[in-house]
Amino acid sequence: MNKGGGRWLQRDLLRRLLLPVLGIVLLTGAATAYNASELVEQVFDRWLLDAARSLADQVRFEAGRAVVELSPQAESMLRYDIEDRVSFEVVQGGRHLIGDRGVPLNGVGTDSYGAGARAYGGVIGGRRVRIGSVQVPGPGEPTVVMVAETHAKRDQAAQSLLLVLAPVGALVLLAAFAVGTAVRRTVQPLESMAAQWNERSHASLEAIPAEDVPRELRPFAVALNDLLGRVRELLLRERQFASTAAHQLRTPLAGLQLALARAAECPDLESTRKALAGLETTTQATARLVQQLLSLARLDPAGRGNIPLVPADLVAIAREVGEAYMDAAIARGIALELVPVRPSVIVLGQPDLLREALGNLIDNAMRYTPAGGWIELAVGVEPPSISVTDSGTGIRLQDRDKVFERFVRGEGTVGEGTGLGLAIVKEIAVLHRSEVLLDASVTRGARFVFRFPATAGAARF
Repeated sequence: MNKGGGRWLQRDLLRRLLLPVLGIVLLTGAATAYNASELVEQVFDRWLLDAARSLADQVRFEAGRAVVELSPQAESMLRYDIEDRVSFEVVQGGRHLIGDRGVPLNGVGTDSYGAGARAYGGVIGGRRVRIGSVQVPGPGEPTVVMVAETHAKRDQAAQSLLLVLAPVGALVLLAAFAVGTAVRRTVQPLESMAAQWNERSHASLEAIPAEDVPRELRPFAVALNDLLGRVRELLLRERQFASTAAHQLRTPLAGLQLALARAAECPDLESTRKALAGLETTTQATARLVQQLLSLARLDPAGRGNIPLVPADLVAIAREVGEAYMDAAIARGIALELVPVRPSVIVLGQPDLLREALGNLIDNAMRYTPAGGWIELAVGVEPPSISVTDSGTGIRLQDRDKVFERFVRGEGTVGEGTGLGLAIVKEIAVLHRSEVLLDASVTRGARFVFRFPATAGAARF
């Protein structure tokens, strides 16, 4: 049922199918009636012309003058007709020879039948007639034989023709019924499928079997099932995200409450300052966790779709992010170095997201690298890439597939991490149709490579 505005598919199909079918039937009936009417007219015209030719055979010429000898019996036979009134006249040069005076020499609706024979309409004594005219070859002035009859037989034939064509009306009704039935049966699977989906969607988002759906509608059914699958997956991801966020926020919030309670119980200013310092650390860790959770929600490919890509310089991004982490690296006694291969490497991407991904890779490397170690940023060309290599403790082979999962932290991590940094990097890579690879460095540390498709490289600019 159509509860709102919009178009009716069944109504559109009826209009697009029924009107042409009815038009074809009506045009066919009209063309048939016209052709039949023309055929009837030609048959009656030829009868008239046959009578005129028979009369013309009785014409003879004497010294250039036409003479017609017609016996009373022949004239009676010529005039005999049960339904129509027949008239005839023979003229030579406009001079009446025999027959009924006043038969028109010309008229309307003239049809030529060759060899000086023609038929046309006229009026005799106030009655419409059809006249067959034949020119008799001979010496002297032109001699014309004309035979006329009224339209009684023709009118009866036309009425009979209408009765013969009466089934066309029944054919129109039959065609309308057949098209309407076909359209309803064609639309019925759609209505049934929509009702089934509507009923099932209120209770479940599981796919509905499409085996019994007509082949023409199967792509539509598959597309709807795919949509249900994406909605189901999106809802599942949202539930998982909400559950994980609630679980991960429970611990830092409890820490904040405990730190506030300790600060309230401090007996002197010095102990209060120490409690506030711990509270500040816990607050920063909580803020970092919230920021990472928001980043994951914003980067979810299932909900975000495609992102607009613009030209981005990997060398400039690596230099900018590396300089931002330089003070933290120096404070930890870690050497942070950028090794560009050329002044710029241009890719299609989102610069802000690429900065966030590279920052997370550097932050991850600093947590695994002890004092005295080093971290190297490198920009590749073919294919375009950014790599972060460290001299830290490395990641065990059996753990390399897990580090990109949410809230997973490796052994030997330094400081308060969230376990979301590498998961965010992976999501950013997916949004850029790229990949993140993990390998061991030459010093048994870790090496992460954010690699773009070859078509995204500088060759396009």
